[in-house]
Amino acid sequence: MAVLHNRVSQAELKKRLYEETEFRATISFYQYLFIQDPQKFRDELYQSLNALKVFGRIYVASEGINAQVSVPESNVEAFKTHLYSIPGLNGIRLNIAVDDDGKSFWVLKIKVRDKIVADGITDSDFDMANRGKYVNAAEFNTLTEDQNTIVVDMRNHYEYEVGHFENAIEIASDTFREQLPMAAEMLKENKDKNIIMYCTGGIRCEKASAFMLHKGFKNVFHLEGGIIHYANTVKQEQLDNKFHGKNFVFDDRLGERITDEIIAKCHQCGKPADTHTNCKNEGCHLLFIQCDECARKYAGCCTAQCHEIIQLPDEEQKLLRKGIDKGRMVFNKSRQRLRPKKT
Repeated sequence: MAVLHNRVSQAELKKRLYEETEFRATISFYQYLFIQDPQKFRDELYQSLNALKVFGRIYVASEGINAQVSVPESNVEAFKTHLYSIPGLNGIRLNIAVDDDGKSFWVLKIKVRDKIVADGITDSDFDMANRGKYVNAAEFNTLTEDQNTIVVDMRNHYEYEVGHFENAIEIASDTFREQLPMAAEMLKENKDKNIIMYCTGGIRCEKASAFMLHKGFKNVFHLEGGIIHYANTVKQEQLDNKFHGKNFVFDDRLGERITDEIIAKCHQCGKPADTHTNCKNEGCHLLFIQCDECARKYAGCCTAQCHEIIQLPDEEQKLLRKGIDKGRMVFNKSRQRLRPKKT
């Protein structure tokens, strides 16, 4: 019988990962394409990638595929060959991580979803085929020098906080579905200007560009391959780098450094810091920015209360956690409060 799901504990898988001696490459990719049977596509993909010892998180929907994976160095070419053999994925752009320790993922998870990006769009007239124009790194740099250009960050507030492009507008929100109508409303008086959307790897800004065109904007662009591809390109081609700080990523690294600048602050003491971490109290698990000094002071916890809790016996901690539905907790600095973000 074919293996279609992982059967080993997360703790054991993570232990095995850190015992590996072969380097792994962190690779992300996406493609908007019609998939007739997402479940069948998912199962076949799982079998193929599992055989190549690929780890990562992949979403499959009728509208396409969105993936962030970790591939053993010796299997990278086989991985590419298989991926390119899938109809609609031949030649797909693969974004290679900028700052990679090879320990981004330790298990393979492929999930079928309604959409590869939760956008909240219900309008049947919306068409992803009508999307903005790609701009590469050089074109992006040139366009941003034009006073008639507005650069829009289509990531969440905690991503923008640690790093972003020069003069980029933040759409201060918790989710992409909230951002889309907010962006259209914020820019409604600028429908004839150049609008450049960007995100981490390109998937959100590509959909955002289609949404803006749908809302009547004229000159809409999106950054090809997002921040990851931009950072690699400016380095290879020795272009001016207009991105400042760190690029937040949704894997165990929680960020890859693009420049040495630290533009964010510790959420506890206010000192310069841009290291995201999850509160060590399993009953909280808040995502927040913490400097090294506060990490030592609070033992990786977000508050003195959580620090006290993790010193309790495990059984007492489990009782305190019982019945808690914390969702995905994120420190929302833009709204100056701690707020749970449901996923």
